[in-house]
Amino acid sequence: MNLVVLCPHFEPDVAPTGAVMTRIAHELIERGHRLHIITALPWYQSHAIEPGWEGRLVRSEVTEWGRISRVNPFPTDKRNLPARAIAFGGFTALATAIGIGTRVHPDGVLAMSPPLTLGPAGAVVGRTRRVPVVFNIQDVFPDVAVELGLLTGDRAIAGARLLERMSYRASDAVTVLSDDLADNVRTKITQGLAPARATVQAAKVRVIPNFVDTAHIVPADHENDYRRTHGLSGRRVVMYAGNVGLSQSLDLVIAAARALSETRPDVVFVINGGGAARPGLEREAADLPNLRFVDMAPIEQLPEVLAAADIHVVPLRTGLARSSVPSKMYSILAAGRPIVASVDEGTEVARTVQEAGAGLAVPPDDAEAFIAAIERLLDDDDARSRMGAAAREFVVGWASPAAVAGSYEELFSELIDQGHGSHHGA
Repeated sequence: MNLVVLCPHFEPDVAPTGAVMTRIAHELIERGHRLHIITALPWYQSHAIEPGWEGRLVRSEVTEWGRISRVNPFPTDKRNLPARAIAFGGFTALATAIGIGTRVHPDGVLAMSPPLTLGPAGAVVGRTRRVPVVFNIQDVFPDVAVELGLLTGDRAIAGARLLERMSYRASDAVTVLSDDLADNVRTKITQGLAPARATVQAAKVRVIPNFVDTAHIVPADHENDYRRTHGLSGRRVVMYAGNVGLSQSLDLVIAAARALSETRPDVVFVINGGGAARPGLEREAADLPNLRFVDMAPIEQLPEVLAAADIHVVPLRTGLARSSVPSKMYSILAAGRPIVASVDEGTEVARTVQEAGAGLAVPPDDAEAFIAAIERLLDDDDARSRMGAAAREFVVGWASPAAVAGSYEELFSELIDQGHGSHHGA
């Protein structure tokens, strides 16, 4: 098959969703498919176009397996939602134009959200080229923006929800990461429809989880180069590794570091990564000698970063675990480390941690419960060891990169066989 892929990030960009799509793409290539990747110029790490990539709206390269077109993402402050919307609009318009004019003669279109605007972009490309469209949802928007208070006003929220619903309905299939997200999307895609049409729309929603590479990420010794480089040798390390953004309750990490700074001098907290919230957090934690901020490491060093921690934390703000499943959770499980998750009860993250016996789940934005869970694991070496082993055992049976790519291959084959996309442009 020839596929057009619309995604916000791709190698060498270091965004988590970029790593996901990069690996899926290469697995599809291994299966003999040809791709035209339409993505942004690398910009994620510092929210500015990286040195060497500036100066052009679009950069294209021909590869042995197809083509990559990189579009200016017009970087803006994440907290300035109107500016981001304009930036996404500019990026999406360019990406759509490139997709319509692609030379690969596509058999299908795969679009990724966020940004939500790539849903309509994928639909336009699919309709123009008369091929089926699969819309992959990594985080459910605008739910995340609404929960964070970034999107306010009844009209703005209603408009965003209308765009969301139209994007789902315009796609031939919508893939999500978990049953929670599937329920969320099915509720929206069927809203206001007659029963027969609602059944058809609901059937579009499929669960294809993100993969974890258990061959690349394996349990390893705590004392490694990462610890030596950052002065962590001989300490017990509680780590957050990931995007330092507005969705994460990283004020909990600061609260825990402050609470344990005198009573547990052997414990150090690490926030590993970058993002919009980091400067404010650094100012807030400036007086804490037991809290370190470390820049995001290259993806090939991820196993070492994860191994350096005794405990990992996954803190999401109230409501967000119903709209988002952090891919970092599965990487932590693969590394064989226990998790303290501060998330909504009954969500995918909480259920996974509890059912796997891989750590402790506490209510979101509850500093007292969060600190108590960390202390409980710090006090019980055997429990940490058992939970780490259980985490690894659980995730080994999870989806591999090849299996996830195979699921997309099968989905496109199914849609093509059923004639989806043949009506587009009619």
